[in-house]
Amino acid sequence: MTAAPILLTSFQSWRSHQRSNSSDDLLCALQSQGRLPANSILLRNLPVSFDLAPIEVSSELRRQKPRAVVCCGMAEKRAYLSWEQQAKRAGRQTLQTSFNLKRLIYQTQLSQISYDAGSYVCNHLYYSVLEAAFAQHELPSVVFAHVPVLRASTRRFIQRDFFKILHRIANQI
Repeated sequence: MTAAPILLTSFQSWRSHQRSNSSDDLLCALQSQGRLPANSILLRNLPVSFDLAPIEVSSELRRQKPRAVVCCGMAEKRAYLSWEQQAKRAGRQTLQTSFNLKRLIYQTQLSQISYDAGSYVCNHLYYSVLEAAFAQHELPSVVFAHVPVLRASTRRFIQRDFFKILHRIANQI
């Protein structure tokens, strides 16, 4: 029996001082180490665009029909791997992940639950993907992870946490 597909997304870098995007670096590292769940689908280097990123992910949702979506973005000012509970739209409208984040991050070292996905493209993409997921008949579970800059002192812990959480997601779907 083939494992249910998990769609994993990352953004390209968007500021001139960024050599890369930590969300993409993390996915690449886990892929090269063979540590992604079986049947993972990578949609890497999404454009940092309010219009284009959701279109690319929605298209992949329709084409691949994953059972889970883990969107990833970079959070330069955060020190922890932040798992977003919700996304907001103007007017205080929110959509929540269906994952139990407390269970997902249980016994991790550098992961936390966040209730603020920001006000930029990450939040917009998260809201759009949650909205698209709710509109589908076979509802995929969706979550967003903000990845801090991967420093030599934290890279190994963040990779281990992300690996552990991805496999918990794979076992739930």
